[in-house]
Amino acid sequence: MKRLLGISGSLRRESFNTKLVHEAFRQYGACEANVADLNLPLYNQDVEDEGMPASVTALKEQVEAADALIIATPEYNKNPPGVLKNALDWLSRFRPMPTAGKPTVILSATAGGAGGQRAQSALYLMLVPFDVDVLANPEVFVGAAHTKFGEDGTMSDQATADFLAKKMALLRARLEG
Repeated sequence: MKRLLGISGSLRRESFNTKLVHEAFRQYGACEANVADLNLPLYNQDVEDEGMPASVTALKEQVEAADALIIATPEYNKNPPGVLKNALDWLSRFRPMPTAGKPTVILSATAGGAGGQRAQSALYLMLVPFDVDVLANPEVFVGAAHTKFGEDGTMSDQATADFLAKKMALLRARLEG
């Protein structure tokens, strides 16, 4: 069974991006699915010099154990949020790079109509030094996210669910092919 690690760039309890990660797991099908905890200290060389925080080491181990990554980013001021950048900064401190060669899906959900297109573009650039294998197309932007999820947190918009299913089928084919 393949292991997927979801990384949501939002810490909010009712995060649309965390819901999107869970929906991606459902669309993928049978897998071992986990969501990373990005409640990490801010990256600081002094903290690293005193010893890698346990929460950072746990994230690294989750990334290493995963067969693929699913990163969902909100869009804060036309960019990915700081919590996501901070997690990447911490991961960059390990050698070998735990993300190297990992098939990676990038998704976004926002209240706005563009669905996080700018944040995804910025995230692609942020991921260049991490040597991930980004599955770029089809791109999944969930705009007006507050209208796309039901009370139970699952995708209520069938067209969006179908589009996400295509993306996850691509990931499944990459992992199983």
